[in-house]
Amino acid sequence: MARAAAGTQPGTGRMTGMRLRMWRPRGRACLSCRQLWNLPPRPAVDQPREGSVAGEFNWAPGDWRRDIYEALRAADVRQVAYVPDAGHASLIRACHADDAIRAIVLTTEEEGIGVLAGAHLGGQRGVLLMQSSGVGNCVNTFSLIRNCGFPMVAIVTMRGEWGEFNPWQVPMGQGTEQAMKDGGFVVQRLERADEVGPAAGAALSMAFDGGTPVALLLSQRLIGAKKF
Repeated sequence: MARAAAGTQPGTGRMTGMRLRMWRPRGRACLSCRQLWNLPPRPAVDQPREGSVAGEFNWAPGDWRRDIYEALRAADVRQVAYVPDAGHASLIRACHADDAIRAIVLTTEEEGIGVLAGAHLGGQRGVLLMQSSGVGNCVNTFSLIRNCGFPMVAIVTMRGEWGEFNPWQVPMGQGTEQAMKDGGFVVQRLERADEVGPAAGAALSMAFDGGTPVALLLSQRLIGAKKF
């Protein structure tokens, strides 16, 4: 049982303080979540990668998202957390089709920060895919990256700029870059298809080899303005 607030730990009389502490009654076995739900054993982190869709997935001609996918494969990324988004659609489908990548759909973007923290604790690499409208949801959880020091790469499709038809997207779109910088990210904005692959590889290296949080902003001009 988790205790998050100050108080007395049941059965001990000790004060817990304000930190999150775990308590279980004396003499009771502690079961992991995998045991509790009768899940199969977790595979070894260093097992060989299996599966590849690079030659099988039906990429559209000139789809620069394939360059991101290949950079993820080259960097041994095993988890991709995302909120569904048309700008990332083919990349998300490719990750789902790859047996070596676990694609994790989120209900809201800030959940991805916790997912990637857990991936790091479990010895795996992960990235977060989201739209600029979701960056504002993550501002509080960006502190987790700074305080816990785990690697972080966010790949963000932009709204609220070039050709935007929806005025509700404009405020967060215009504030995304500064919000990411204030959250401790090195931010790189991408405007051309030919720079996506090299930028993705460099971002993954900065994060996983150098420990620097990196955000890649895929401009609306690169993606194409939505008309609906």
